[in-house]
This record gives sequence, C-alpha cells and structure tokens, in this order.
Amino acid sequence: MLKDNPFDHSLKTHMLSGNLKGRYACSLTHELRIIFKLTEDTIHLLNIGNHDDVY
Repeated sequence: MLKDNPFDHSLKTHMLSGNLKGRYACSLTHELRIIFKLTEDTIHLLNIGNHDDVY
C-alpha cells in the first residue's frame, strides 16, 4: 500500500518536524512506524520500528 499511495488514509501518513523535517511517518500498526523521505518517484525508507525507537 505504501508503494502505491503513501498518503492512503489508513497509513496515517504525516509530515515530521524538528530534526526529522522533510521526512514523513506512517503507521503500519498501533506500534510499528515507518519514517521515509519522498523524491520525485521514489520512497526512501529511513527507519522502521516502534514509536519510541524511530523518533
């Protein structure tokens, strides 16, 4: 789903701020998060883990 539409409502994708400005986060489960960066046609996965580990 992330590959097809990183802004699908079920992923709860949101832009980050602070030291993660310019990156996005989405939720796979209640605890599991993905931090990623978008370029023209690529999703760069930067970190995957629970909420406390990725932030």
